[in-house]
Amino acid sequence: MADTDPDALEREIERTRVELARTVDAIADRVSPKRVAERSVAKVKANAERLVGGQHRQARPGEEGQAGVWEEYPPRDISPVLMVVGAALVVGAAVLLFRRRRRS
Repeated sequence: MADTDPDALEREIERTRVELARTVDAIADRVSPKRVAERSVAKVKANAERLVGGQHRQARPGEEGQAGVWEEYPPRDISPVLMVVGAALVVGAAVLLFRRRRRS
């Protein structure tokens, strides 16, 4: 059932205390505003490199989700997206102009 040996209980309490202290330290490090900002900046830089460069790059050790292998980021062709956005803007502007002229 329960461990009634005082020495064993003290060791278990100390082990639990050490584990809890490590967990609290890890949580504090993870939610630290400085660490959050560093991770955000690193993520933005990686996305910018991927979007602009479209070149091969080696993952750096310690990056989240990276195993230190070469990854290929093919350049994205965003021209279809830009054409759709442009067409939507033209149609939207035409509708607004048409409605204003009808009211006058």
